[in-house]
Amino acid sequence: MPVWYENPIKKTEEIAPGVRRFWLENPGITFAPGQFITLDLPIGDKRLQRWRSYSIANSPSDGGDLELCIVRSAAGDGTRYLFETATEGTVLRWKGPDGAFTLPTDLEKKDLVLICTGTGIAPFRSMIREVKNRALPFKSIHLIFGCRTEPDILYRAEMEALAQEMPDFRYDIALSRQSDGPGYQGYVHQIYQQQYSTPRPDVKFMLCGWSQMIDQAVAHLLVDMGFAREQLMYELYG
Repeated sequence: MPVWYENPIKKTEEIAPGVRRFWLENPGITFAPGQFITLDLPIGDKRLQRWRSYSIANSPSDGGDLELCIVRSAAGDGTRYLFETATEGTVLRWKGPDGAFTLPTDLEKKDLVLICTGTGIAPFRSMIREVKNRALPFKSIHLIFGCRTEPDILYRAEMEALAQEMPDFRYDIALSRQSDGPGYQGYVHQIYQQQYSTPRPDVKFMLCGWSQMIDQAVAHLLVDMGFAREQLMYELYG
């Protein structure tokens, strides 16, 4: 049986239009970078109505509260509750951590390519911060982040700073609905298609975001580009 906790929201902060960071008091759990927790929200009688899972956006080595990065869904009762009803001090019921989408252990042997859209950056932020905080040896890490417009870029200043501090960490942005912003115009696919056009066994791709992006990336990497299935890991958001 899972262990359920009840802890208050310590703080909230808007990070982008329709996206908010929530800090939830940590009762002392340990977790692996990339894992998620599941909230049991008071929004219905059935489990499928109430349960919402969110990746932990900070790393274990950060210590302190658990950080969640949540986008408001126009059709979702869960985010409506979190954005309109819940406040600092509201006690949330939750379980976890869970999930096998975690930081690989062979970082020194493979180029790690992290591809995400929107709040799919959350587990990757946890992984990158863990590498930085613990000075873990790694070959290279490449974060490819996609969103619509420049105001939607999550954790931008932090990732740009990490790219300056960590010589083998690269950071690319793709904006799908803005032509004059930083990085690439378009979608994340063009970036990895250009930069990893020749398949090789020492690359590991991790994908996190909406199902449409994941489906397209898996098709590109496996069918069009010739990478092996064991070189891919992914986590769906919606």
